[in-house]
Amino acid sequence: MKKRLIKIILLNTLIVIISLIYYFINKYFYIGIPCLFYQITGLKCPGCGITRLIFSLIKLDFRQAFFYNPLVFILLPFIVFYIIYQEYLYITKKEDKIIKKIPSYIYYVLIIILIIYAILRNIFVF
Repeated sequence: MKKRLIKIILLNTLIVIISLIYYFINKYFYIGIPCLFYQITGLKCPGCGITRLIFSLIKLDFRQAFFYNPLVFILLPFIVFYIIYQEYLYITKKEDKIIKKIPSYIYYVLIIILIIYAILRNIFVF
């Protein structure tokens, strides 16, 4: 159990460090990850605005974060809860992997939601 806990702590620490490095590079050097879908088509993909959403959440500006990407803003607490729950199961040795395979029907539902969101996002202004 101790080795698994250390592994989770190291993994989460690495994710936080990489995220902070990206945040400061983006903030001070204005180097971000561009959306290739938007650059090629001029349409917003379902993921457009996620970086700005995260930066707004860091600043605790929830209203602006919602406007950058409403779908991800709504799904983010569920995603975080799922990851934390899976890490808990891994640490307590109830699971062999950190993140177990998600059932395929969830992928299908998410794909349908993302397609509908992408269409609505480009028709209406959120």
